[in-house]
Amino acid sequence: MEQNKQYKPVKNLLSKGSTNSKTAKNDIKTFILYLAPHNLNVKNITLCKDASDGCIKSCLYSAGRGKFSNVQKSRINKANYYVTDKKAFIKQLVFEIRKEIKKASDKNEKIAFRLNGTSDIDFLYLMSKYENFDVNLLQYDKVYFYDYTKSYARAKRYKDARKYTLTFSKSESNLKECDQIRFLGGVNIAVVFKNDLPKKYKNIKVIDGDKSDLEMLKYKGVIIGLRAKGDAKKDTSGFVVTNY
Repeated sequence: MEQNKQYKPVKNLLSKGSTNSKTAKNDIKTFILYLAPHNLNVKNITLCKDASDGCIKSCLYSAGRGKFSNVQKSRINKANYYVTDKKAFIKQLVFEIRKEIKKASDKNEKIAFRLNGTSDIDFLYLMSKYENFDVNLLQYDKVYFYDYTKSYARAKRYKDARKYTLTFSKSESNLKECDQIRFLGGVNIAVVFKNDLPKKYKNIKVIDGDKSDLEMLKYKGVIIGLRAKGDAKKDTSGFVVTNY
């Protein structure tokens, strides 16, 4: 088939959290899905619809293991798989998630999934649409899903989700949405800071989000403070906060 020429077969969509310096700090076994961000795919379709210019330039896509060409090629291949055969992609993703949940359940262990490691897609909607898989209806109580997003609509949609925690990410161009998020109640906002983290930002308590990727599960209505890394250290757009 012609579409199969656009990507190579993908054995595993999910990566172990131990491969990422931040998720490796999680005290729960974590799996993360990495796709090439923005429009780095054969169809030139953006997988980060609400990304700002500052976000794109500061993207951690090439940070850590992402700086290696084989890792980047793998993520691009997965992105090509997604944009070329979305139904098959989602089917495989749900299969892998179910498999890992079964393993965790058998051992009575906690497990977490971050499906947007370097993308911003409503996978919950797609998994429900194509595979009738609703994470909020899972019977196993020790499973958690979480993500960062720049989509105000998604943050609002899932603010009361039982099994899905979504943190809204501040950029240089969504300050209005950040103010609106505060009135939703309980939604955290991720902010990237140039230097050490302040105790408060905009009169909101700041939590050290670099301690682990799961800090967002422990708090509601706080700032998840992140230190600038990689290309973000050179940001001049306002995406990285310098005055606080």
